[in-house]
Amino acid sequence: MEYYPEVIQVIPTDDYKVYIYFDDGRVKLFDASDLVEQGVFKQLKDKKVFTKTCKVLNKTVAWDIKENYSQSDCLDLDPLELYRSCPDTDEPTWLFKSFVAGVEPSNSSSHGGGA
Repeated sequence: MEYYPEVIQVIPTDDYKVYIYFDDGRVKLFDASDLVEQGVFKQLKDKKVFTKTCKVLNKTVAWDIKENYSQSDCLDLDPLELYRSCPDTDEPTWLFKSFVAGVEPSNSSSHGGGA
């Protein structure tokens, strides 16, 4: 049986990147800067919308534009394509150090989700 990846957590940043945590422990980095220039994804060009609505829905990266957690109303991406095409990256520990110090970083937002 072939492995089909599931996204378990996402951390979007203000520079249109998303740290993607997969169920096998890998962390990938998705650069959405080109995506926000295309079709229905143009509404994500607003950085607040991009970071605030980025969630895990349908076991993948999704933007819950209507903020109703609807699996059919969201903009989601193919997790297999993300897994295959996005580069592996280190966990963004610099984000966590800011949270531990009690200062929320100004250039990022953390949104997790369950499988």
